[in-house]
Amino acid sequence: MKRISQRDIARQLGVNVSTVSRALRGLEGVSPELKKQIEQLAEEGGYRPNPFAVSLRYDTTRIIGIVVPDVTFNSYAHIVKRIEAEARLAGYMCIITDTDDNYENEVNSIEMLVNMHVEGIIICPSQHTIDFQHLLELQQIRIPVVIFDHVPDVPISSVIINDMVSARQATTTLIESGARRVAFLGGSNQLKQTVDRKHGYLEALREHHIPIRKELVKCHHISFNSGLSDTIDLMNLPEPPDAILASHGLLGVSAVQAITSHGLRIPDDVAVIAYISDWVSEMSHPRISFVKQNLHEIGTRAFHLLLQQINGDDSVQHVVVNARIELRDSTK
Repeated sequence: MKRISQRDIARQLGVNVSTVSRALRGLEGVSPELKKQIEQLAEEGGYRPNPFAVSLRYDTTRIIGIVVPDVTFNSYAHIVKRIEAEARLAGYMCIITDTDDNYENEVNSIEMLVNMHVEGIIICPSQHTIDFQHLLELQQIRIPVVIFDHVPDVPISSVIINDMVSARQATTTLIESGARRVAFLGGSNQLKQTVDRKHGYLEALREHHIPIRKELVKCHHISFNSGLSDTIDLMNLPEPPDAILASHGLLGVSAVQAITSHGLRIPDDVAVIAYISDWVSEMSHPRISFVKQNLHEIGTRAFHLLLQQINGDDSVQHVVVNARIELRDSTK
């Protein structure tokens, strides 16, 4: 049965809703007899106050929105879980939306969250998002926003890992293990993340006086099929790579499958390092060496950046979280 509302109680007793509200909140101005009747009806009807309606009245919902391209993806799931845990400690609830890595869904998600009066939004944009006006408009209407992972060059607070440094370290690791034809698998060049990681890769090649070969750099769509196709193309080169740096987990896993399907051995024929989580690495065969991103810290820092804005801090802050190389079976 439907729970009774203040309006239902008011209708049954022939009084104003405001009178019912005052009685249930223990305020003065309601006779003891009427207050007792209201409380009895509320108890019998299973009345529960609507905190969301109350918070809307005072424009403090204590709710934040989280927008991610794919909530089932391991890294995003860990970050969302951390944000939600930090939010709960601070007395906030979260509305989580999954855009299916689609720009239009992303814009619609933002609009929905704004209409729900969330106090702030934490977002990882779609890899297809190249126009960030919908995020800049949040600042214009004074809704706090923090971006993580796919962070563009816009004046919005953000949390990322040290992309250039970690990619340079990973490439150096491959070179120092004997590789001389290191390939790079990345997402679209429209992504700042791809550009920064590719820059770190190229820096390492230059530092070790290894010629840069354009055919070893593949920057397309981030998906399993794209990584599979690009790696097959690399393996079919007259001089195929002897190592691969994959700048995303899907690209790393697909690279391993493409290499083994060619009858090649990892790491004897081709070594691999990827930006994946330790859980994915442990589930892979062979276990993939990886750039370990501190997902716990990313989620924590993202929420607290948002909370600072909610509390009145208008400064734009860009937080860089350090990552480190974890060697497993896919490197020598």
